[in-house]
Amino acid sequence: MRSRTIEEYKRGLALCAEQREALVGLLLGDAHLEGDRPGRTYRLKIEQSDRRRAYVEHLHRLFHEWVLTPPQPKIVRSRGHASVNWWFQTVRHKAFQFYATQFYRDGRKCVPRLLDQMLTPRGLAYWFMDDGSRKWRQSRAVLLNTQGYPKEDVEYLAQVLLQNFGLETYLRRQRDGYQIVIAGRSLERFAMLIAPYLLPEMWYKLPRVGQTQLPKR
Repeated sequence: MRSRTIEEYKRGLALCAEQREALVGLLLGDAHLEGDRPGRTYRLKIEQSDRRRAYVEHLHRLFHEWVLTPPQPKIVRSRGHASVNWWFQTVRHKAFQFYATQFYRDGRKCVPRLLDQMLTPRGLAYWFMDDGSRKWRQSRAVLLNTQGYPKEDVEYLAQVLLQNFGLETYLRRQRDGYQIVIAGRSLERFAMLIAPYLLPEMWYKLPRVGQTQLPKR
């Protein structure tokens, strides 16, 4: 599109409720926002490994009206090994400004102090799809990889999970920070909350005990 056409198109954009809820979970995970220098408009950038290409394509469909090009492959080199990631980004828009002010402090990701008002079951599902896993193969517990946040932010996240959803958690110390462990006794409750939004490709992240008791989408 030409610049003027793009600007006219952008004026008609607005985040729907589904996009807003998912965005909160994505920003708690691996997604990030890039802003212009005055900090008035931002764009959402999604990037995942080749294994999660179906997930990236789902996110592209979720934000399709905000994206001008389809997901693209990107060669990533690390320690002499080359792999493929898939990524896309939205147009810059003032609709993302509120989320940038909540999720970034001094240019670094942080946990919004309003998260207790922002995080819904849909957002929790996208957070888990982005940054969650089983604790180990035989365990009923699941992990949220929150090592990128300072301990006080991780403690607040755990508080929100209890307050909003009744999920029992504890912090697990790692070399690079703290993970949140959702205790096995909260597995069924957690699974019921996220099941309506969990993609088929992501069921492997839940322990089998949760999968057998839940209806498939």
